Amino acid sequence: MRCTRKETPFMVRTVLDALYRFAGYLAGLFLIAIFLLMMGLSLGREFGINIPAGDDFTAWSMAAMSFLGLAHTFKSGELIRVGLILDRWPQRARRVVEAVCLLIGTAVIGYFAWYAVQMTYDSWRFNDISQGVVPVPLWIPQLGYSSGLVVLAIAFVDELVHVLTGHPPRYEKPPAATPEEIVQRAAESGI
Repeated sequence: MRCTRKETPFMVRTVLDALYRFAGYLAGLFLIAIFLLMMGLSLGREFGINIPAGDDFTAWSMAAMSFLGLAHTFKSGELIRVGLILDRWPQRARRVVEAVCLLIGTAVIGYFAWYAVQMTYDSWRFNDISQGVVPVPLWIPQLGYSSGLVVLAIAFVDELVHVLTGHPPRYEKPPAATPEEIVQRAAESGI
């Protein structure tokens, strides 16, 4: 069964949105792992129980959570973005500046993603092992870092193509129309 030309962009959009959502869910799972590890470490002190390399696993989970959550946060418009100056410019100038910023962001994130994947590959190739109590091949915890950067790079390319084809950025939310909407947005974002 072949896809028609009209179905292909819809399928690509569906796959990309699923990728960003999946990375966000993984970040959430790592957040739960951090909570469980921290609670286990804290309660374990009271009862004389030690989680070997608990601090290492917590730190690796924190890095994985942070980087895996970036693409979902970016695409949903929740990443910190300073628009005070940009919001006052004419629409045409805003689009040009948005495109330039996305181009620069894509280059920077692509650079970091490339070298993160290279570092993870080198750790696997040289069989690097962690220095902690529990010897763990370093490429395993580095996968969260490098995977998160790769998904973020894909999100930046996705958004850059979207803006260059004349569409407004998906991450930009329309301004609040009522005071109640301002309060609602602030409550949802945790400000």
